Amino acid sequence: MTTIRAALEPHGLFLRGFVNFAEGEAAPALSDGRPAASVLLVGNIGSSIWPAFCHWREGQADRGGADPLDAWSKAVIGAAAVSVGAIAWFPSDPPWQPFQQWAMRAEGLKASPLGILIHPVYGLWHGYRGALGFSRPVDGGPLMAEAHPCDHCPDKPCLTACPARAVRPGTFDVPACRAHLRTRQGQAGCMASGCLSRAACPVGADYRYDDAQLRFHMAALSL
Repeated sequence: MTTIRAALEPHGLFLRGFVNFAEGEAAPALSDGRPAASVLLVGNIGSSIWPAFCHWREGQADRGGADPLDAWSKAVIGAAAVSVGAIAWFPSDPPWQPFQQWAMRAEGLKASPLGILIHPVYGLWHGYRGALGFSRPVDGGPLMAEAHPCDHCPDKPCLTACPARAVRPGTFDVPACRAHLRTRQGQAGCMASGCLSRAACPVGADYRYDDAQLRFHMAALSL
């Protein structure tokens, strides 16, 4: 663990929990074809990755290509995997791995009304950039899951802040969201400064992404 943390820390990446697979449980295959015994999730907390990513991107002749954040994640996490004899998986690559299911097991998280997993401390301002697979179980005690933050949020401002009314109890209307983002109001609002419903959530407000990072993520949407 110490070696992995040391490899990831300069890049603003953190170990975000682990999953040990029971015998016979569906698990991703390692490079030799054997099922993994465990996965360690790797991700960001707030804008922790932003300075390192921007520095890396400035040094790339093509600015990191069409998907620079994915390219950076693969370069950094892939190198960390090699250093500890692990295999790396990424949310952007097939075969698609169940990152959300792993995260719910690893950190006891549940989905917010926006579909993003909400953390009791970081709120909606975190992410998973990759996972490391091992042939041995990871040492650690059982997870003590905390209460779901949305269950203790009486006002639920995320449900009323969306100008497209795309966020409703039990559903997130993706077509309505995308249609709004193509309008002049959407371009000046959410596209310019990030999702207004996400920003309205009071949980983890201190970890809100930097404005530049928010604009980057919104600009990456294929509308």
